[in-house]
Amino acid sequence: MKVLIISDSHGLTDELVEIKKRHINEVEAIIHCGDSELNDGAEQIQDMLIVKGNCDFLGNFPNEIIETIGTYRFFITHGHLYSVKTTLMKLKYRAEEAQANIVCFGHSHIAGVELVDGTLFINPGSIFLPRMRNEKTYAILELMNGQAIVDFYNLHGEKISNLSTKFQFA
Repeated sequence: MKVLIISDSHGLTDELVEIKKRHINEVEAIIHCGDSELNDGAEQIQDMLIVKGNCDFLGNFPNEIIETIGTYRFFITHGHLYSVKTTLMKLKYRAEEAQANIVCFGHSHIAGVELVDGTLFINPGSIFLPRMRNEKTYAILELMNGQAIVDFYNLHGEKISNLSTKFQFA
């Protein structure tokens, strides 16, 4: 099972369409972790699980989504309500309350993934204005045979090998 994860697109539309087209036939779900800056009726974000970011004034998006995809429970939020720029502790506590296996968030524009006490935290970075690296990024999570593989891609769909990570994950 694969899930496409995007965040912090800040008004970009052509890029969202291109990424969606590129991967639509290989993923079971598409997650947008907020700051799309689009309204909730925008064609570019249809069929996405999308949350409200601190710059989302147009859409009527929820602050968080708890969704089961396959056999995994996802907690999706932008991150600004959980101080993710300074710590993941508040986000970790909320994920525990939600009984989530996987947390998808954005806000910091910093691509990264880590496994904390059995919970996988994924920030796909930003396809608009990345921080801590030059590439504009998004991620694809693949779950199979007790492993979680998180691959990061640049805007052109090229895999960023030095960011990609594999975890043992039940």
